[in-house]
Amino acid sequence: MSAASSSPTPTPTSYANTPTRSVSVRGVDFVYRELGPGDGVPLILLNHLSAVLDNWDPRVVDGLAARRRVITYDNRGVGASGGSTPDTIEAMALDTVLFVRALGYEQVDLLGLSMGGFIAQVIAAQEPQLIRRVILAGTGPAGGPGIDKVTRLTVKDTLRAVLTRKDPKQYLFFPDTTVGRRAAHAFLDRLKERTDDRDKAISISSFRAQLKAIHRWGLQAPADLSRIHQPVLVANGESDRMVPSENTLDLAARLPKGEIEPLYPGAGHGGIFQYHEVFVPRALEFLEA
Repeated sequence: MSAASSSPTPTPTSYANTPTRSVSVRGVDFVYRELGPGDGVPLILLNHLSAVLDNWDPRVVDGLAARRRVITYDNRGVGASGGSTPDTIEAMALDTVLFVRALGYEQVDLLGLSMGGFIAQVIAAQEPQLIRRVILAGTGPAGGPGIDKVTRLTVKDTLRAVLTRKDPKQYLFFPDTTVGRRAAHAFLDRLKERTDDRDKAISISSFRAQLKAIHRWGLQAPADLSRIHQPVLVANGESDRMVPSENTLDLAARLPKGEIEPLYPGAGHGGIFQYHEVFVPRALEFLEA
């Protein structure tokens, strides 16, 4: 694991060769990767349940980093980051804010996927000066329909994946159709493009803490989304089984400055990966508006 250093380093040309660095957040090392132009407002990517640095689709990261400074990270206790994973979304949001400030940024944009979208909503509401624009993908508001069932669905599909020797993301992120299976295989192949300095897998204890946090989020009273005043772009597949797509429509309708990307046909929870060629230009257009 390579740590951040004061000596200048070449700007990486792709996520596959971006060095893994670390920054101390209240005495705990958080690992991250950073690429793209050095100027402008950085874009922080907030990851999904069980994900580490190597679970971001390189086509999405590289596409965004062609025009924006992009930072991926492992939150507390996840992957190679130190500490213990919190079991509430609010605590994860605080850790993310501390991470951003440890890097020295005064304002950032956020792209939150699934659980990362829960975290992004909390940060946007609580830190209006820190957050400029937000993209929410495959996610929903606190108390949204079906979110409290993520644990049961995840366990069921993980067991199914073990029995069929598949990756659980094939079932959780993509529809069980010919097109969906083809998209899943292409995505999983892309995740293997990085061969050196790969991240550690999430631990069982961290995974359980995340599941507990998601379950609590799903059982909360409906969130007051009027507190989020930043422009927000909302995206998803039309057939999301993990965070039902009706949550995407609800977010767009209730956010004061919400914009919705038309739901991607024949796609599910991993819609922005399946439709990366559509999503990336739209995301850049929104961020640069």
